[in-house]
Parts: sequence; structure tokens; C-alpha cells
Amino acid sequence: MKQISTIAELRSELNCLREQGKTIGLVPTMGALHAGHASLVRRSVEENDVTVVSIFLNPTQFNDKTDLAKYPRTLDADCRLLEECGATIAFAPSVDEIYPEPDTRQFSYPPTDSVMEGAFRPGHFNGVCQIVSKLFAMTEPDRAYFGEKDFQQIAVIRRMADDLGFKLQIVPCPVIREQSGLAMSSRNTLLTPEERETAAAIYQTLRTSREWVNEMTVEEVHDKVVADINAVEGLQVQYYSIVDGRSLADVGSWDESDDIVGCITVFCGSQPIRLIDHVRYKG
Repeated sequence: MKQISTIAELRSELNCLREQGKTIGLVPTMGALHAGHASLVRRSVEENDVTVVSIFLNPTQFNDKTDLAKYPRTLDADCRLLEECGATIAFAPSVDEIYPEPDTRQFSYPPTDSVMEGAFRPGHFNGVCQIVSKLFAMTEPDRAYFGEKDFQQIAVIRRMADDLGFKLQIVPCPVIREQSGLAMSSRNTLLTPEERETAAAIYQTLRTSREWVNEMTVEEVHDKVVADINAVEGLQVQYYSIVDGRSLADVGSWDESDDIVGCITVFCGSQPIRLIDHVRYKG
């Protein structure tokens, strides 16, 4: 595996491989890699001749600079994991390499990017679109792989890719969970063992809520999920939205769509650490 830090070297390397007829898979990451990321990389390795994994902690998608400062950084361990997974290139550029000057582009895809994370983290998805569009342009991949844990992010990236005319396949990959059910996340490393155990209640509650659909309205399920999670000491729901899985618009009844997903963000612990997850009710 090659470790590359400049755009020029990345493009030169990929142009040579592309001229040989090689297919290219891209796995964008912010580092602090775990088994969830590894599953994306392995899938790309299976489906493409070349797999590029970007490791870049993108500052433009953090509206909270404290959150950016405490995000884990583990480049050496990340590269060891990528080598084990069979990645071809680890692209780990500096902030100055990616943003030699401020990126002033504005992206807007309502309601997809204006609800949920978009409402609670202003500017977040604009930053996501900035960096992902840059990575798509640099690598020109045949396929790009994203974890479904970031359910809303995938929907926004699809809109951006269509808007900018990128010719690639966006491949969503299943959530990888810890044995407790907690969705794997780089942020989990910031939890204490006790907090990690507490956080398992998030998905346990979401999974149980699927059993309530035949007996409760959408509003009742929403309120019970929020109440049950908030009743767990150390957990506080920031939002829970039950939405159409395509448009991400709120639904008012279970008959309103054939694709319904519940998306949640919960603060866990004393720091606190912000955790996201989702559950599919229909579709």
C-alpha cells in the first residue's frame, strides 16, 4: 500500500492505473478507523481493482471547533488497518493541501440537508459536500463507499453528485455494530467503558420500537423512543425524526411512505459525546 499526501501524486498514480483499465473505488474517511471502516474498504477491494482510502479530518464540516479538537487522530494505526484490508492507496493530505485557499462554494439541497443534522449543525453538510466533491474530482472513482450509519449524509451526497454531474456509483454499506448493538463510530473511543455500556441502550430502544408500529401512531412511537432513552442516566436525546427514507421529510403516518426511517442523535456521558444512529421501520 502506498501512502500519499499530495493531490498531484495521487492524480499521477491514479492516471497510470486508469490507463491500464483499472477500476477505482474510493472510501472517504476522517480517520480513527474501526471495523466499520474496514468493512467498507474490504467491499471496495472486492469490487474494484484499486481502492483509495482518504484519511482527512475535514475542518469545514465542524460547526463546533471543540468537537473538531477532540476528534481522535490515529494515522499510524489507520494505515496498518488499511494495509491489512488490502487497500491500494492511503491518501492523507494536510489541511493546506486540500484548502490552499478558503472553499467558498455553497451547496443547498433542501429538505435533505436542512433537517435533522442540517438543522442542529449549521454548515455541516456544506462542508461535507465541499470535501467529498473535491475527493470525487481528485480520484474520479468508479464507486464510492459510505456507511449507512451516516444515513442522512449519504442522501445529501447523492444530491450533490447528481447536481455536479459526477459519473460514479455511490455504494451504501450496512451499519457495523459492537456486540452490544452500539453503532461503531470513531467517537466511541472517547466514551468510558461505562458510557459505552450505557450508549448501547440507544439501538436497543430503536430496535424495540419496531414492535410498536402496529399499535402506536408515528407521534406516539417518537415520544416513547425519546422518553425511554432520556430515562437512561447519562443519555440525552438531541432529536429523533421519523422520516421518508428518500426525501428525509417528516412523515405523519405509517401509510404515508413505503420507506420510513427513524434517525436519532443522542448525547452520552459527562463530556458529552454526540452519537447518531437510525432504524428502518419500512422499506
